[in-house]
Amino acid sequence: MKILFVEWGSYGQEDMKEAFIAEGHRLVCFPFVVAEGKVRYDLEIENSLRAVLRKETPDVVFSVDYFPVIARGCQREMIRYISWTYDCPHVLLYSKTIIYPCNVAYVFDKEVYQEFHDAGVSTVHYMPLAANPFHLDSTMLNSEKAASYACDVSFVGSLYVEKDNLFDQMTPLLTDYARGYIDALMAAQLKIQGFNFIQDLLGPVIEELKEGFPQEISIDGMETPEYHYAHYVINRRITAIERIDLLNAIANYHTVDLFTYIKGLEWPNIRERGPVDYNSEMPLVFRQSKINLNITLRSIKSGIPLRAMDIMGSGGFLLSNFQSDFLDYFVPGEDFVYYESKEDLIQKVDYYLKHDDERTAIAQNGYDRIVNGHTYRHRVREMLDFG
Repeated sequence: MKILFVEWGSYGQEDMKEAFIAEGHRLVCFPFVVAEGKVRYDLEIENSLRAVLRKETPDVVFSVDYFPVIARGCQREMIRYISWTYDCPHVLLYSKTIIYPCNVAYVFDKEVYQEFHDAGVSTVHYMPLAANPFHLDSTMLNSEKAASYACDVSFVGSLYVEKDNLFDQMTPLLTDYARGYIDALMAAQLKIQGFNFIQDLLGPVIEELKEGFPQEISIDGMETPEYHYAHYVINRRITAIERIDLLNAIANYHTVDLFTYIKGLEWPNIRERGPVDYNSEMPLVFRQSKINLNITLRSIKSGIPLRAMDIMGSGGFLLSNFQSDFLDYFVPGEDFVYYESKEDLIQKVDYYLKHDDERTAIAQNGYDRIVNGHTYRHRVREMLDFG
């Protein structure tokens, strides 16, 4: 099969290319710049895509994440457009273009899929993310600095406390009532795992949010203002509070290695290690850490985050918050471990640091599960069987 691959520097891009080729498909790459205002509609991009489609006559177009401008070109040329979204939230899925018959749009969060399904949108489908354990193995074997990443407990990811974050921009513009309401809502959400209610409960203050901190909602989008404020503003702050709280709680008992962009935190017993490259360094962290933490972004409702897949695909031990999609593919206590509260997290960190054999066996089981059913080649077969 000939595939036009929309190339924009996404996570997993090279893994997907490798998987398509390994499965016997031919790739033609279409360079694409993800820029504000151009991903929804840009006549120049659309015309360029259509010209390539006419010249190359591929069987399908593929992109990591969904882009309305690509869908527009594919719909006009009547060619199948397959996308696989790893971002959540990904507001572009709510473009009215999503209903185009050309689309086969995969999402990794079953609850997001269910939302579209319940709305009668038949072009959105569920498919979990994947890992490339063979690339991760190669990275480990060919690195001379693997030992430098050895640590007891590690976390790789954003803390969502950047200076320009939307929550800090919004709150000074609100009334005391709205700020109090949102603070109470966040406090309640922090006590609950596995169910996110922020979007559903913003009604009493949504008009004030829109007036005090207006956000542009696309004219071709079906997303509600509640969706935008919940997932791009409030859930990120909840995630920031949760990650900071849990990391510091663990650090009361064990050293935590933190791999993130933020510097100068100076938290006791937390070592700032800076960001790591996704392809060349991150697998070394996951393999060399005794315990790898996954604290999921609260906008991901039920899905298994890419971080979790990569940890297991690297042969690392995964300790995660509960996400219901895990239970469809992995066995808790055998392939990974999840915690139910801060106290449970601290106890499990302590337990698995002391039980090397048990921890190693679980990491191996998780790795085997990825190899046998959750590689990029597995996903390529699934998506092209449907498409």
